[in-house]
Amino acid sequence: MTTDNATGAAPVRFDTKIAVLLREDLETWQRLNVTAFLVSGLGTVIPEVIGEPYADADGTAYLPMLRQPVLVFEGTKETLASAHAKALGRALPVAVFTSDMFMTGNDADNRAAVRAVGKDQLDLVGIAVHGPRNAVDKVLKGARMHP
Repeated sequence: MTTDNATGAAPVRFDTKIAVLLREDLETWQRLNVTAFLVSGLGTVIPEVIGEPYADADGTAYLPMLRQPVLVFEGTKETLASAHAKALGRALPVAVFTSDMFMTGNDADNRAAVRAVGKDQLDLVGIAVHGPRNAVDKVLKGARMHP
């Protein structure tokens, strides 16, 4: 739930949830990098998650961003594999980041690293998922909020 403090509007409760699940053994820089990559995929296929462009009081324009909070969770390798399978089983949009992607330096090599492995053998270090609140909650069962 968020409150629009600028306008004093009532808190907003979204019907959907955006969540990122990270493997608990990642280094800090990896957590940040993986989160940024994962959420970038959502707006490309789910345009309704993107809000309106920003502008400051001087009229300087800024890019639009996600219109709702992104909740970040962490879990074990097994929790990630389970969440991935549940998300796919529910036909929710999913972005993935695998450990092999840390060794690549560009988008083409990232896609090749994922394409080289079957979905049940991916060495996942993070996923992002979007969908109805209850469905995303069920996908994330066993994960805990990122500290």
